[in-house]
Amino acid sequence: MGVMRIGHISIRVMDLEAAVKHYENVVGLKVTHRDAQGAVYMKCWDEWDKYSVVLTLSDQAGMNHVAYKVEKNADLDDLKGRIEKFGIQTELVAAGSMPFVGRMLQFTLPSGHDMYLYAEKECVGTDVGSTNPDPWPDGLRGAGVHWLDHCLLMCEMNPEKGINKVAENTRFFIDVLDFFQTEQVTVGPQGSIQLASFLSHSSKPHDIAFVGGERAGLHHLSFFLDSWHDILKAADVMAKNKVRIDVAPTRHGLTRGETIYFFDPSGNRNETFAGLGYQAQRDKPVVTWTEDQAGRSIFYHTGVMAEGFTTVYT
Repeated sequence: MGVMRIGHISIRVMDLEAAVKHYENVVGLKVTHRDAQGAVYMKCWDEWDKYSVVLTLSDQAGMNHVAYKVEKNADLDDLKGRIEKFGIQTELVAAGSMPFVGRMLQFTLPSGHDMYLYAEKECVGTDVGSTNPDPWPDGLRGAGVHWLDHCLLMCEMNPEKGINKVAENTRFFIDVLDFFQTEQVTVGPQGSIQLASFLSHSSKPHDIAFVGGERAGLHHLSFFLDSWHDILKAADVMAKNKVRIDVAPTRHGLTRGETIYFFDPSGNRNETFAGLGYQAQRDKPVVTWTEDQAGRSIFYHTGVMAEGFTTVYT
C-alpha cells in the first residue's frame, strides 16, 4: 500500500509559548511532549499517534518538513529505490532521531520542500479510546479539530523561464509515491500551464496540494472538522481570541470543502476544513478548473480571489 496519510508537519514559530497557546486554545490540540531542544509536540483528539504537529523556535516562520506515514517498514526500502531512480537523493534516518518515531526516509521534493516517510510512531490512542467510544470527548478546547488533514505547499513557478515546480511535484507524487490527481487549475494558452494540483492517496479529495508562486513555502496546514456548523463555531472561537482571520467562512469549488483560513501568532496560515466533498477514487476523472474560473475554484461564493491569498505565505 505504501503511503497511507499525512503523519505530521514540523513548523517554525517565533514565540513558542504564544504558538502553543494558539494551537491549544484556538485550534484545539494538546501537548504530548517537549524535547530537550525545546520543540513542542501536539496532537488532535481524534488522532491515535503521539503527535501530528511539531513547533520549533526560530526567528522566521515556515515549515521545517512534512512527514507521511507508510503502511510497513519494508515500504521505506521500496520507496527509497523508487525515489532514487527518479533522480532524488535519499537518506535513511535512524529510529529515534525524532521522538517516538521509527526509522525515516528523508528527501527533498523537486520544489525544494523537505519530506520524510516513516512507518512507526508511538500509538497513544484517541481521546475517546477504542472500546465503546463516545462520539467526542469532554473538555474540548477551541475549535476542537479532529485531525491534521493536509497541507498546501507553494512551489516556484516562472513559465517564461520554463520553471513549474507544481507540475514536477505532481509527476513525482504520481509516478513515485503512487498518489493520484483529483483536481487541478490550469492557465495559459489552451490551459497548458498547471497552476495548482490536488493529490490524494486515500478517498479524500486531497492529502496534499501544490500551488505556483514566486518561491517555495508553506501556504497552510489544515485541520478537519465535521460540519459547516463547526466551521462557524471555529470562526467564533477565533473572533473571541482576537485571531487574525485571513478568509471568513466560505466554500471552495475545489474539493467542495467548507473552510476558514487564519494565522497563528507567527504568521503561519492555518485552515479548518469541513466536509469530505466527495469520495476520491483512482478512476474518477480529474476535475479541471480553467483560468477564467480560477477565482471560483478557490472561493466559490464570490468567485473573487482574496487579496494576498496566494502571495502571502511562510
